[in-house]
Formats: sequence, C-alpha cells, structure tokens
Amino acid sequence: MSLTKQRQGTAYAALAEAFGYTSPMQSPRIEKVVISSGVGKKRDPKQLALIENRLAKITGQKPARRAARLSIASFKVRAGDAVGFQTTLRGARMFDFLDKLIHIALPRTRDFRGLSPSAIDEMGNLTVGIREHTIFPETSDEDLKDVFGFAVTVVTTAKSKPEAEAFLRHLGMPLVDSSVKR
Repeated sequence: MSLTKQRQGTAYAALAEAFGYTSPMQSPRIEKVVISSGVGKKRDPKQLALIENRLAKITGQKPARRAARLSIASFKVRAGDAVGFQTTLRGARMFDFLDKLIHIALPRTRDFRGLSPSAIDEMGNLTVGIREHTIFPETSDEDLKDVFGFAVTVVTTAKSKPEAEAFLRHLGMPLVDSSVKR
C-alpha cells in the first residue's frame, strides 16, 4: 500500500477536531490526479510522439491527445491539430504517481523550497506546474534538447481552501508555511 493512501486513511483522525467532522466520510479524499501538457509550436509528428511516450512513461498510462476545436489563423492552428495531451489517474496509479511526485520528483527540482499554498484554489484542488519533465526518474537519462513541461492537478473533496491545505499537509505535500516570510 502506498504511503499517500495510508495517510489518506488517517486523515479523519488528524483533522476531525480542527474541522468538526462527526463521521469519517466527511474527511477529504483525493478523487483524481490530472496531468496535462500543451505542445506549443511543436508540429513535428516525431516530437508529438516523443511527448506522448514520455508522459506515458511518467504516468504509467497512455495520455489522450487533445485536438484544437477551432481554427485560429493568427496562431496557425487548424481544427483537429494536436494542441496537448491529458491523462487522468485514479486508484492505485494515482497514489503511486503522488508518492513518486512528493518523494522523488519534487525534491529533484532545481532550487525547490516547497509549493506555495496559493496553488490551492477555493474548491480545494492543488495545481502544480512542472517546468522540466526530466525530474522524473523514468525520463532523466534521455536527451535534454526535448524538455517539456506539464501541469499536475490534484482534485480533492475538500470543501474549502484551509481544509484542503491541512489535508494536503497531512498527506505529506511539501507546502511552504505561509506565516514565514522568505
């Protein structure tokens, strides 16, 4: 069992007093993790295949290709062109990915001092931008000329931002203490 899943199971005991939970079903849970990457100006099919392949290695699941809905001449985009990739993780893959993100990938980020609590929205979801996909061990040994970034969104059932922040801290997410000025 992954560490993140174990900590999610103990969230009720840890947060019940602070938020007034009367039932374990009231405690927040992680619903899903969404990984999305835009391809920008990359039009070469080999580069698109490379991004798709590396996202599949990182997430353990094949990403879905997202196509442009409209043609926009000023951006040189035609309807149907690939504009990004997206993967939604649930269950065991979700917890494995979160463990890898928290304990391996984020500490490998250059000048990493923690995630800002402002990355949590009012609905209790955390969105983190990863600038270089090479922080994940599956892709770190490959060419550095084709580096791309992506966004990771952790969707929770938390009702508010403070509740989500307490829950994510309990899970081990490296959030910076907002009371300390840098």
